[in-house]
Amino acid sequence: MSQSLIELKGSSFTLSVVYLYTSEPEVIYQALLEKVEQAPSFLNNAPVVINVATLDIDANWTELQQAVEAAGFRVVGISGCQVERQKQAIIQAGLPLLNEGKSQKMDAHDTVEENSSIKARIINTPVRSGQQIYARNSDLIVASSVSAGAELIADGNIHIYGTMRGRALAGASGDTQCQLFCMHLGAELVSIAGQYWLSDQIPPDYLGQAVQLSLLDNALTIQRLK
Repeated sequence: MSQSLIELKGSSFTLSVVYLYTSEPEVIYQALLEKVEQAPSFLNNAPVVINVATLDIDANWTELQQAVEAAGFRVVGISGCQVERQKQAIIQAGLPLLNEGKSQKMDAHDTVEENSSIKARIINTPVRSGQQIYARNSDLIVASSVSAGAELIADGNIHIYGTMRGRALAGASGDTQCQLFCMHLGAELVSIAGQYWLSDQIPPDYLGQAVQLSLLDNALTIQRLK
């Protein structure tokens, strides 16, 4: 044939990671179902990776997958495997193994050198509802407003100098050192390295304010910009 009917290419996608701290399927199902009910339009049928770093080697991987999918998610892979026997059991259950992007701790000198080589994607026009902007391997700077229903994704930091009403996901490749800066916060969702807040989880005192979000002990924190 003169032309191939299929083509394989590398690409990059933003996936949420479900960190499991129990191997009880019913507990997992109920906890995830509550998350989906909070934001069905965002989470229902969402593709996710399951991180099993804290689970017992002999967990029932098929039942865990069924519990996650019964809550409304779609499992695309497993990450966080610690030992070979655990990996083999997961493979035998028919689940693919994935490696998450890892960040490294650096001293102040290393940070300056690293940041000096990072380029930023700059958006000078308003980001409308339904638009998605992805800054791969870089920061994302939006010098205008972001409408509800719009989505910003960056492997690095995100800076928003207008009103933010959409969704912003910084550290999309898993870098927990990334931060999110916003001059007027009113977001539907904010996320750093897979840890997220929906609009009703953002502390009310910070809505409409200039803020800085970061991770502390793998949990989102927020403070006002000075």
